Amino acid sequence: MNRGPDGKRRSVTIHDVAREAGVSRGTVSRVLNGGHYVSPAAQTAVNNAIRRTGYVVNRHARSLITGRSDSVAFLLTEPQERFFEDPNFNVLLRSCTQELAAQDIPLLLMIAGSEDERRRNLRYIQAGHVDGVLLVSSHSGDPVAGELQAAGVPVVACGKPLGQQARIGYVAADDREGARDMVRYLHASGRRRIATVSGPSDTPGGVERLAGYRETLAECGLPADDLLIATGDYSRTSGEQAAELLLERAPDLDAVFVASDLMAQGVLDALSRAGRRVPEDIAVGGFDDSPAALSTRPRLTTIRQPWDRISKEMVRMLLARIGGEEPAALILPTELVRRDSA
Repeated sequence: MNRGPDGKRRSVTIHDVAREAGVSRGTVSRVLNGGHYVSPAAQTAVNNAIRRTGYVVNRHARSLITGRSDSVAFLLTEPQERFFEDPNFNVLLRSCTQELAAQDIPLLLMIAGSEDERRRNLRYIQAGHVDGVLLVSSHSGDPVAGELQAAGVPVVACGKPLGQQARIGYVAADDREGARDMVRYLHASGRRRIATVSGPSDTPGGVERLAGYRETLAECGLPADDLLIATGDYSRTSGEQAAELLLERAPDLDAVFVASDLMAQGVLDALSRAGRRVPEDIAVGGFDDSPAALSTRPRLTTIRQPWDRISKEMVRMLLARIGGEEPAALILPTELVRRDSA
């Protein structure tokens, strides 16, 4: 804040920054809007002047000029309780927030777990209050991705947007190869009755990880057995229920590949109640390498998703889409993390 002729405090303006930097107002404006056609020396002078004067960009005024809001939405199409239960969402939100903060762009958390929430959030987005959307946990048949795309809103999804891959950009971990790595590892350790708790069949992780499990059983010469397959919804409770069902169907199972760490926590709970030792009687492998993997007893052998890289690439691709580039897709490698459960 500066003081005017009457001694009262007033906001720092772009003119103050220009005077402090010794450049024109137009040069300051170009720096604030991306630095195009500005020399490195002038850019440095303006940035130093901004720091010295404490100038803060008037986003509302700039949005009137540029037609942009200078903000991005993190849209989670899951019920609110899932956001607080599943640590992956928090990790992804934090990393995306940090990546956008480096560009001085705020991130708005929006949850669309019900039809009313979906309509409300879509109205807000389509009204131009955000420049683009990071779409998280999209289910096949969910209309959100299609409605955003039809409205011309730049979107990048976390994971393959089933049914929309050709139209919407996305960043995904290699779910199928990660599952293959885990099943190969369990087989190499001597396990022969390898069960799985898959994710929902309308999610990319559910589809791809189950496919990787089936393919690797065939590769290892193990017969396919539907009695060894149970489905969960990525919650701890569903993992527990799935494990109980598997033990009832196939009491001789000696390993379980679980499609998320959170479900693996539930599997370990059920095995403990049943008196099965891990890994001596039954080996357990998870997927994600979320904080949940370190809180289990024993600690969870799992597949690591590169969350920091996923976040970085999602933000990069969304800013490119906002800038007019075509949708793109990127699949990132996973990593097997060996701990105590397998």
